[in-house]
Amino acid sequence: MPRGFDRERTNIHKLQYHFVWCPKYRKSVLKGEVRHRLEELIEDKANELDVEILELAIRPDHVHLFITGDPTLAPNKIMQQVKGYSSHHLREKYDFGLPSLWTRSYFVSSGGDVSSEVIEEYIDAQAGE
Repeated sequence: MPRGFDRERTNIHKLQYHFVWCPKYRKSVLKGEVRHRLEELIEDKANELDVEILELAIRPDHVHLFITGDPTLAPNKIMQQVKGYSSHHLREKYDFGLPSLWTRSYFVSSGGDVSSEVIEEYIDAQAGE
């Protein structure tokens, strides 16, 4: 099996997602104690979902999360779980003065070791066989 891939009973995969999301109105509320608590909450939820955090960067007005997951978890479900869980726990403890902690939107892209051009070349080469 190629290095870096995960094996399940019925599949072999390497799924990586880069998420970026912001507090409502892009307010700079993710500082100090809030930042540290958010990091703990994201790590807790990642463990619960059985996804591995490759990189996590929390800025005062946005969050970057790069994870590796499995094919049974859709990216929108991962984000729903992470944002919902963290918002619930942070809003219990801190008053942000916001109607909700997070915006409804987020950015997601897939990560991998090869470019789309390499994949396209591979698929084109298979068509000739």
